[in-house]
Amino acid sequence: MNTIVNPGQGIIKASWGGTLGFTLMAAISVLYSGPLRTLGLLVNLALFLAGCVVFLMAFARAVGRSRTENIGVGGLYFLAGCAPQVVRRQLMGALSIQVVVGFTAASFRPFTTVASAVLVPVFGLGLAGLWGARHGSFGPR
Repeated sequence: MNTIVNPGQGIIKASWGGTLGFTLMAAISVLYSGPLRTLGLLVNLALFLAGCVVFLMAFARAVGRSRTENIGVGGLYFLAGCAPQVVRRQLMGALSIQVVVGFTAASFRPFTTVASAVLVPVFGLGLAGLWGARHGSFGPR
């Protein structure tokens, strides 16, 4: 069996796991109110806060690498030109789904806790940045 192993598989799996959990919880939050909607808020906030932490971790790692490598924001957080196409597709795909689900859920219940769903894409963006900071290939400085 010929399998291609990409670095950072854990980051990719975390991104898809968070996306799946968020999508399910967003759908439940749109359809039901009460404790389930509160649970949806907690999921949204947990993913947002995790995304903030990971985003800052990626930034700190990139600052260290920037002493010897030319790192741009587009390459770091959107993996433009620094990641294999398969990795970029996976992480940007998960981020895109988070954006669509977040804004769709918020548009169905705009004046409720469901509107917090728009914060979740910070999770996907942070994980993409972490992949770029750890495994991205950038040109020399």
